[in-house]
Amino acid sequence: MLSYTDLTKGILFIMDGAPYEVLESHFLRMQQRKAVVQTRIRNLITGKILDRNFQPSDSFEEAEIAKRPAIFIYASRGECWFHEEGNPRNRFSLPAESLGAQAQFLKPDTKIMTLVFGDKVIKMELPVKMDFKVTEAPPAIRGNTAQGGTKQVTLEGGAKVNAPLFVNEGDTVRINTETGEYVERV
Repeated sequence: MLSYTDLTKGILFIMDGAPYEVLESHFLRMQQRKAVVQTRIRNLITGKILDRNFQPSDSFEEAEIAKRPAIFIYASRGECWFHEEGNPRNRFSLPAESLGAQAQFLKPDTKIMTLVFGDKVIKMELPVKMDFKVTEAPPAIRGNTAQGGTKQVTLEGGAKVNAPLFVNEGDTVRINTETGEYVERV
């Protein structure tokens, strides 16, 4: 069992029969009252984000979640299709909206890690850093570099990120998939 003080960022727990992930947590102590933990949590099945306060009397069951490797195949009509690593016949899909912002960084044949709750795949984790080819990059304009200028470039797969002015169309860049930020040119 987890107590309310165990609800730190990244912890997976069960509330009302559904698995939740803690996105943020703050310990709050007000005068003449019991301490509470303010959290922002995500339902791992629906993707819905809630703000909740938990009291010292609250306790939670830790979510039993298995991790399994999988390979991304393709996206079609709002569904992202995967297959188990080493078993291409065992395919499954996840709705693109349940993957959130990370869905834009999926490339065919990308190895990912899936989180399985019970027998249902509820979430996928991309590698933290991935390389992408730049498909569109506006030309850098002379004279706009006083603050170390950036421009918005389009990557294969359609994701748009801010990158330094020296990045050109056809370059390969490394992106942090958790923050969606440019890391370096490869």
